[in-house]
Amino acid sequence: MNAWSERVPDFGVRELIGWLVHVIEAAGALIIFVGAVWAFVRFATTGLRRRSLIAEFNEIRLSLGRFLVLGLEFQLAGDVLRTAVAPSFTEIGQLAAIAAIRTLLNFFLTREIAQERAEIEADQKAPRQRTMTS
Repeated sequence: MNAWSERVPDFGVRELIGWLVHVIEAAGALIIFVGAVWAFVRFATTGLRRRSLIAEFNEIRLSLGRFLVLGLEFQLAGDVLRTAVAPSFTEIGQLAAIAAIRTLLNFFLTREIAQERAEIEADQKAPRQRTMTS
C-alpha cells in the first residue's frame, strides 16, 4: 500500500471523485445545451427578421462551435478524473479511446472555427477595400 491509500479511505475518495465527475460532466452537457439553444434562437430570430441569413449563419456556426469545444473539454476532464483513482487497464483503454475521439473532434472544430473566422474577416475587409479604391 502507498502512503495515499493509508491516509484517505478508498471509499470516500471514490465517492468524492464520482460526485465531482458528475458535476463536471453535467457542466459540459449544460454548456453544449446552452450553446445549442442560443444558436437556435439566434438562427430563428435572424430568419424571422429576413436579414441576410448567409452572413449571420457563419457567425452563428462559429459561436456554436465555441460552445461545443468548451463542452467537449469539460467532458474530457470528467473522463480523466474518473480514471484518476486506481484505474484498470480496461478503464485506461476506454479513456484513451474517448480522449482520442474528443481530441480529434476538438482539433477539427477549432480548425474550422479559425478558417471561418478568417473568411469572415476577409469578407469584412473586402467591401472596405472596394470602397477605398472606388
